[in-house]
Amino acid sequence: MPSLILEGGTLRPIFSSGVMDALLDQDLMFPYCIGVSAGISNGFSYISKQKRRNLEIMEKYRNDNRYIGYQNFLRCRSLFGLDFVFGEIPAKLIPFDVEAFQSYNGQLLVGVTNAKTGMPEYINGMDIDEQWTMLRATCALPVFFPAIEMNGSKYYDGGLCDPIPIRKAIADGNDKHLIILTQPKGYAKQFSKKNAVIGKLFKRKYPLLEEILLTRHERYNETVKFCEQLEQEGKAIIIRPEHALDSFEKDINKLRESCQHGYDLAMDNMNDIRKLFA
Repeated sequence: MPSLILEGGTLRPIFSSGVMDALLDQDLMFPYCIGVSAGISNGFSYISKQKRRNLEIMEKYRNDNRYIGYQNFLRCRSLFGLDFVFGEIPAKLIPFDVEAFQSYNGQLLVGVTNAKTGMPEYINGMDIDEQWTMLRATCALPVFFPAIEMNGSKYYDGGLCDPIPIRKAIADGNDKHLIILTQPKGYAKQFSKKNAVIGKLFKRKYPLLEEILLTRHERYNETVKFCEQLEQEGKAIIIRPEHALDSFEKDINKLRESCQHGYDLAMDNMNDIRKLFA
């Protein structure tokens, strides 16, 4: 069974949205989809078969301070307007097609990081609630977001401990994979002093998060190498941008170009992508 793996990256997954729009145009629906952060959040529009929905959100609201803005810290302790992003937009402004989403008969998993244990957890995306709590959790990067509570536990961004959840997909029995990355080939994440500072800030409340933050770059780089090994073995196709993308891109034209770039690369590789289903 083929899997679709979605990396996060704040606004970089607009590239991934272009790839998924191409899949929709070709009537290719993966029976297994897993991801973290904005990658899997954008993936929900693929599951609901709403082509260009993610781009439309960016076009209309990227530069709306209700979407991203420091004043949101006063409203919800987040750089992003949580109730706007996960409330007004899907419920009213650019409606999410719940009926089409519920007709998906595959497996959809949302990766999150348990703040207390420092371990990854994978939640059934088909159990999404009206508040989109699991998507709030998978996007909850420390400092930029508050910890999100689900079932009595607190969670943060799934990308902290499993940025590209390929091993979970393999463990679940998938043997072929389409892996959508949001960094170009050759990119290597570096140790971040910012993560070290954040780790110390959270050490008292969530002591196991510090080690996760300090080793985040090592885990990411090792996972990318593992994905590339799978590609060499003919078990995976990796689609990633040919140039670096800005995680907080403000230029709407560049966001459109990134989405189109993903679409074009997917179409260039469509024959190989179809073979994953053989």
